[in-house]
Amino acid sequence: MAQNPEKQTARLIPGADGPLATSYTYHSPTPTVAGPYILGVDEAGRGPTLGPLVYGVAYCASSRKDDLEEMAFADSKTLTAETRRSLLETLSGAPDFLGWSVRVICPQAISSGMLRKPPINLNKQSEEATILLIREVLQRGLQLSEIYVDTLGNPVTYQAYLSSLFPGIEITVAKKADSLYRIVGAASIAAKVNRDAWIEGWIFEEEHCNSQEGTEKDDALTAFGSGYPSDPNTKKWLEANLEPTFGYPSIARFSWGTIKVALDKAAHSVKWIDEGEDSLIKAFESGTPRDQGRCTAAKDLCIRSIGML
Repeated sequence: MAQNPEKQTARLIPGADGPLATSYTYHSPTPTVAGPYILGVDEAGRGPTLGPLVYGVAYCASSRKDDLEEMAFADSKTLTAETRRSLLETLSGAPDFLGWSVRVICPQAISSGMLRKPPINLNKQSEEATILLIREVLQRGLQLSEIYVDTLGNPVTYQAYLSSLFPGIEITVAKKADSLYRIVGAASIAAKVNRDAWIEGWIFEEEHCNSQEGTEKDDALTAFGSGYPSDPNTKKWLEANLEPTFGYPSIARFSWGTIKVALDKAAHSVKWIDEGEDSLIKAFESGTPRDQGRCTAAKDLCIRSIGML
């Protein structure tokens, strides 16, 4: 079977050379032009039920703002895949005054964060990725004078919070910042191209889902589309690839409502051991007066509540 040229391109993205089992950060070479620098922040993949969430930052020497304005960086959603890849090459091709970084958050991390108690919701995970990227850029020795961020929640509140973390840097948080500021558009492209690379060239962590002995992967297993719940290809994939006992491969975000509903409808039900806690409470605490209804062992050990265990 002929190789998909987009998948060949996907393999060129740093980090996308094996199963995505853990989140990671990638930085392009550090620019050499003297600072200060302006930096933009944007993301790709908040909505999909499949694949990673990618946060991107792009940075440009303030002295080269005019050069930046002449470049065609824009909201990645308004551009074709080919144009986005070309613009990322442009962003990477001027390492003296431009640079970019991404934080790739794997679907397993998204799920485990959102399903834990207390949960780390997607906004909090996004916030942590943004702060991590900015801090790591600063740690690489780049002086930042301005930061532009596509909003996460209330722009006023978020701007005040980021300003408290990075005093001395002028921070602007705005809706649709990727269409307002070239540097945020560049960050949007870095995030989008990296996410698309992972989706187009996905290698399953589950070995049985990948090619065996030189054979190609089953087309039905890789035809999951964009990963957005509204994508017809994604819908078909979710319907066709639910395993009743184990659910979906780890490309799925198990904390997403779409996945939860599908599992509730078609997967085997599971009864966790701690769901039997009610019977333990009854054994130790039921009845009046206080000792009535408690088992002999509980009485002998003077255990009056399950909390004493």
